[in-house]
Amino acid sequence: SAHLVNVGRGPIVVETDLLAALQDGQIAGATLDVVDSEPLPVDHPLWSTPGVTLTPHMSGDTVGWRDALARQFVANAVRWLDGTDLENVVDTQLGFVPADGAQRP
Repeated sequence: SAHLVNVGRGPIVVETDLLAALQDGQIAGATLDVVDSEPLPVDHPLWSTPGVTLTPHMSGDTVGWRDALARQFVANAVRWLDGTDLENVVDTQLGFVPADGAQRP
């Protein structure tokens, strides 16, 4: 009954394993805003696999996102100049920004 939703970046989903899980009925479906190969080739099996919904890689496109990004950049520039921890730093060990967004040593 599980349904995978991927709106992330990077190598999060192993598509061959996902396809196998869908075909074997291990999970009910998947909604993918991001895939390994973009644009997804027209003959890729994700297009025709039951339970799969593909979206146009726009999950982060919200009204005002550019202004929010500009504010975050300015805030981090001030932090950088002040020598304080930056916000929303990607933890290279984890491969993403931790939930609290804090910079890690």
